[in-house]
Amino acid sequence: MRLDVLLLVLIAISSSAVAQNQKYRPSRSVTPPAAVPIKPAPPPSKTPSKFAPPAFKIVVATEAGYPPFNYLDRKGLPAGFEMELAQEACQRIKAECEFVAIEWDELIPGLLNKKFDVIMSSMQITSERRQRMGMSRSYYLSPGAFIARKGAPFDGPPSLLRNKRIGIQVDSMHADWADMSFRRSAQLRRYSTVANALDALSKDEVDAVFGDKAQLWLWSQTPEGTCCAIVGDDVKHRQTLGIGVAAGLRKEDTKLREALNNALGEIMSDGTYKEINSKYFPFPLK
Repeated sequence: MRLDVLLLVLIAISSSAVAQNQKYRPSRSVTPPAAVPIKPAPPPSKTPSKFAPPAFKIVVATEAGYPPFNYLDRKGLPAGFEMELAQEACQRIKAECEFVAIEWDELIPGLLNKKFDVIMSSMQITSERRQRMGMSRSYYLSPGAFIARKGAPFDGPPSLLRNKRIGIQVDSMHADWADMSFRRSAQLRRYSTVANALDALSKDEVDAVFGDKAQLWLWSQTPEGTCCAIVGDDVKHRQTLGIGVAAGLRKEDTKLREALNNALGEIMSDGTYKEINSKYFPFPLK
């Protein structure tokens, strides 16, 4: 009789553990756009968590309009590079996470009005944003880069582009860097959007376009961008190109921010970040 009771207790404990574990696993498969090569997801990290085990729920908001960093998958759920990072962080801090898609202009107001708890939407760290909300440690930095037609003779330092026609997006941080570096030594041609500058490059109306490396590389993987490839070295300049992207939180949520920072630190140090990064890009973002 005692053996029967013991067996029933063990079965109940096992069923409860399985249900609890599934609660924290991703409920969806992340599928980047077709142009992005897909690699198997990394195995769950074996790094022991530093945080206490009580379960709690947080809501993570994203614009879901900047693939492959954030977008809607085939089921209409937020997915992408940032969502995978967020899901991994949620598992490490023992949190149940819900993901929601919010219009860009409503992200910060919605956070401050407590409609959700965290923003992960390729939000650049700026002094203005730090005044309004708390921000996590930087979790990616896409450097500036040049893209040019394949076989171009200036695949080297930016100085090789002197006297060339360089396309830039008007009133952007990349335009600020180009103005600082090439105002007197190159022909800077300004376009209302990066897409317009890249269209000019495909028509050979400019020799190169300077912009965000991830964005330029993604375009090079499309049918329209097969003409061109990234050239030269990465460009990093804190004063004009910033210090990276971070998660946004309410200033008063200091414990959540500390836990998220520690989780991101673990992800970056134990190889998990590299695995996630490689699913979306052939170059490191951190």
